[in-house]
Amino acid sequence: MSGQLPLPDPNAERRTAPAVTRRSVLATAGVVPVLAGGTVLRAGSADALIAGRRTRDARRLPASETPLRGLLHADGDQRWTTGQCRAETFSVAALTWDGDTAAALSVRTRTGQKWSGWTTLRHLDDAPDVDPGTQGETAGEVRSGTEPLWVGRAQAIDVRVEGEKPSRLHLVLIDADPRESDRNVRPSIPAEKPDEAVADGADGRTRRRTPRPALRDRKDWGANEKWAEHDPVICRTIQQVHIHHSASSNGYARRDVPGMIRSFYAYHTQSLGWSDIGYNFLVDRFGRIWVGRAGGPNRPIRGAHTLGFNDTSVGICVIGNYEQVKPSAKAITAIVKLASWKLHMYHRRPGGSARVWSHSSDKYPKREWVRLRVIDGHRDTNDTACPGIKLYRKLPRIRKRTRRRIKRHGGLVK
Repeated sequence: MSGQLPLPDPNAERRTAPAVTRRSVLATAGVVPVLAGGTVLRAGSADALIAGRRTRDARRLPASETPLRGLLHADGDQRWTTGQCRAETFSVAALTWDGDTAAALSVRTRTGQKWSGWTTLRHLDDAPDVDPGTQGETAGEVRSGTEPLWVGRAQAIDVRVEGEKPSRLHLVLIDADPRESDRNVRPSIPAEKPDEAVADGADGRTRRRTPRPALRDRKDWGANEKWAEHDPVICRTIQQVHIHHSASSNGYARRDVPGMIRSFYAYHTQSLGWSDIGYNFLVDRFGRIWVGRAGGPNRPIRGAHTLGFNDTSVGICVIGNYEQVKPSAKAITAIVKLASWKLHMYHRRPGGSARVWSHSSDKYPKREWVRLRVIDGHRDTNDTACPGIKLYRKLPRIRKRTRRRIKRHGGLVK
């Protein structure tokens, strides 16, 4: 392992920065830090272990953050790399910074003795809508970041920056902490039978509605509820379903999924400063549906998944990267079941459009009325490739199948 450098003291930058209380939460469940304690060693020591205490009071962080100031070295014109840095085993890698950046950010990782190729980390357009009138995420708390990259089980990393270096760039490494209980997670919220799915109409008559699909709740993936710092914000209604992908690996196993969601949750809350995981629901490639943001799956909870358009919408994230690979048939069916359940509840037409209010995205300015499809992709609201072209091309089919499912269960749709 010659030539692999230690990561620097993760607290070197924090000693002069204001304390960030959200990131000093004691890790009590689900995700463990990957930076080992020890003495700070000079860069270039081939046998060096990773240095630095986890926090000033030695409490364990769920997501270890290392400032990259001083570790990035010039590797050409407007290009910097850290070189190969060893770490304790980690499952997820991401980068965070202050403000905006146009830099291209890439990583490669080592598992065992094998290095991966370079992977470009997509800048997040999943984010809270800043609203001073409500509790929750605020502009002063939130950092910018990349999509979290699932790497399985890695022991070393190399970071590359192309373009102007972002302000206060940090490397985030998270260990998903696999559990025996992750192997066979059964839904704690069973699917409704069609004869159970009824609702009282405004005219006093009982009507059929699309049944709820089987759901795996937050406790099923191991959410540490202490990290959800604010009460959920309730939307007045639901007008849209936004489809996302996690832009992470497609080769995960069933047993990996709870740990992946725990890692996304830790990254969103402990590194980016959000009040909870951004997505309302997550779907894996096996067709299982997982409850994301707290507040109750039946309720219209505002998420942090579609910058500018979180209000009056549901965010569904399909775990995986669908730029090059088609989503599984089981995942598509799960989206249809979930979208039909939520949209029928609010009498929305899945093949239609909705007039919605922009809270400011990189495509639509603040306070502008926008007409969007009721079921759309993240790229329809923001300048992003999400949910991947292979999944995006499935949206017309998803709309048709959702319409048919609602119609079959008594809904009036065009």
